[in-house]
Amino acid sequence: MRLLLVEDSLRLRAAIAAGVRKAGFVVDEAGDGEEALQRAESVAYAVVVLDLMLPKLDGLSVLRSLRAAGNEARILVLSARDSIADRVRGIDVGADDYLVKPFAFDELLARIRNLCRRPFPAPCRRLVVADLEVDLEARVARRAGVLLKLSPREFTTLEFFALRQGRVVSRAQLEAQLFDDGVELKSNVVDAMICRLRSKVDLPGRRTLIHTRRGAGYAFGIEA
Repeated sequence: MRLLLVEDSLRLRAAIAAGVRKAGFVVDEAGDGEEALQRAESVAYAVVVLDLMLPKLDGLSVLRSLRAAGNEARILVLSARDSIADRVRGIDVGADDYLVKPFAFDELLARIRNLCRRPFPAPCRRLVVADLEVDLEARVARRAGVLLKLSPREFTTLEFFALRQGRVVSRAQLEAQLFDDGVELKSNVVDAMICRLRSKVDLPGRRTLIHTRRGAGYAFGIEA
């Protein structure tokens, strides 16, 4: 999943971004409100982590603008403003969650994951395709009951596929979801990722779930 981190403190932003990337998310960063608004208007983010006290344009103004434009990203306000009135104002303006600084990183990560699940009803926290089970809450996958040893990025790739079962996913879509902007990618990076994932998901003797669509990308699911 791709998220936007909006925080004017370079040190805090770098620390949060590093931790969230390690957990398997793709992270874009913005250090002020104007940059945040521009990015959020041009990219479909799953989650926006938004500080309120920002230069150029404050966080509440960013939030109002996004909601007025119909932006449906899940927005987590991350702020030192800790009064009940501040929290209520943030939720009323359109935030989905509000976390007060200072905070524990594990709690921030748990809230991000929860927001990523919100577009889907409770049953979709566990996706089943043939004998493959993808647990979105625990972020683990099993095939025929056997736990798959996936890296965070491999799990994110599998999650992306499973949520789009039966649809063709292009290489460009995978690059946008799996890698940060500004990272210089080798031409075969997506193919290499899929190859590694196939070696763990499409086990010998099991039905193939990851299918290549020549010239178009990949499809995921059971084929007749």
